[in-house]
Amino acid sequence: MTDFRPSVTEEIIQKSEAALEVSPLKKAKNFWRLLGPGFITGAADDDPSGIATYSQTGAQFGYSQLWTSLFALPFMTVIQEICGRVGMVSGRGLASVIRTYYARPILYGMVLLLFVANTINVGADLGAMAASAKLIFGLPFILWLVVITVVSLTLQILVPYPAYARFLKYLTLTLFAYIAVTFIIHQDWRLILHQTVVPTVTLNRAYLLNIVAILGTTISPYLFFWEADQEAEEDVAHHRLRSYGKGVPRVTKYDIRQMRLDTFIGMFFSQLVMFFIIVTAASTLNAHGITRVDTASQAAEALRPLAGNLTYVLFAAGIIGTGLLAVPILAGSAAYALAESLGWRAGLRYKFRQARPFYVIIAISTGIGLFINYTGIQPFQLLYYTAVINGIVAPPLMIMLLLVSSNKKVMGEHTNSKLTNLAGWLITGVMAVAAIALLVLL
Repeated sequence: MTDFRPSVTEEIIQKSEAALEVSPLKKAKNFWRLLGPGFITGAADDDPSGIATYSQTGAQFGYSQLWTSLFALPFMTVIQEICGRVGMVSGRGLASVIRTYYARPILYGMVLLLFVANTINVGADLGAMAASAKLIFGLPFILWLVVITVVSLTLQILVPYPAYARFLKYLTLTLFAYIAVTFIIHQDWRLILHQTVVPTVTLNRAYLLNIVAILGTTISPYLFFWEADQEAEEDVAHHRLRSYGKGVPRVTKYDIRQMRLDTFIGMFFSQLVMFFIIVTAASTLNAHGITRVDTASQAAEALRPLAGNLTYVLFAAGIIGTGLLAVPILAGSAAYALAESLGWRAGLRYKFRQARPFYVIIAISTGIGLFINYTGIQPFQLLYYTAVINGIVAPPLMIMLLLVSSNKKVMGEHTNSKLTNLAGWLITGVMAVAAIALLVLL
């Protein structure tokens, strides 16, 4: 009698084939799980302040500065990969590592400037969110300002880190609003492609000043501290380290590869959103003679008569979502940097009573940011002040970052490659020149 049952070998092959036939939904879930600190950091780069800068870019210069989104991508990826690798390999935040191995007075000066820049940025973002909420839902600006501030502080202080990290990751989805908006409006894609890959440079004060502002908004010091600290937090979450900031994590080459992929996806997503915001502003505001945008919410309001209610609502809702993502990261990165530089316990993994000074710094930064909205200073002026401070802080911090990531005492076998060092020192030089140019131009 013939036996039609498959052989053992055939059974193994069938099971292997079945395992490979993963549903698209399952693949999407696996991809989503892969995304972590690098993706969140990249998305947070497109905060309401960044949205205002990119909207102003499109309004004032049309498509002519689209090339900056492509130009900045490899450099911001290299810098953020270094930050993530330092945090993952050392199991500590950037400020803690610098404090241990390098001169503390330099660190204190940089961290103080970082705190000031972040706090100003928090104020600008809170104001933009409150103004956008008023546009969509009505009710007074002051009410939304207080509600948004309280919600942000409550989430940071009371929600445990794993749940909080998931919340931040889901908030990144609001950025897809800016991609959707672009396709609602008619676009000249041939012209857009040309302006993206062929740089157009105009040698005048306004054009150069905006380039410097874009660099300051895109490659920002607060992102350096945040990603390093979050990768250190992930060491504990993934059991590579027993306790945050204590001991040396057990990091494999696979962990490094996953971090690099996560960081690249985050930076690519960040620049993709920047690209679409500029395109939207260029094809609507600039095309209709509107060349000045002072706030992100003003950009949303200007879009309403030009592109319809759907575009207006999506744009304004995106500001609220990205603000809820960015404000905790701005205040949190300042708290990490300041607490670690002073040797205090820092980390969202701790409860309030376990790391009271860390959470007090978050509350102070957010509280000052709230009151900045009553100083009478124009929001766009605040953004340029922040860009100036970021421009001053970024180059020396990037020098320290490159020294740390090339130090075998800190990094062991995971020091920078020659290509990483080359790209890192090149963008550090560009940022230094940009900082000097911004000071001169202002």
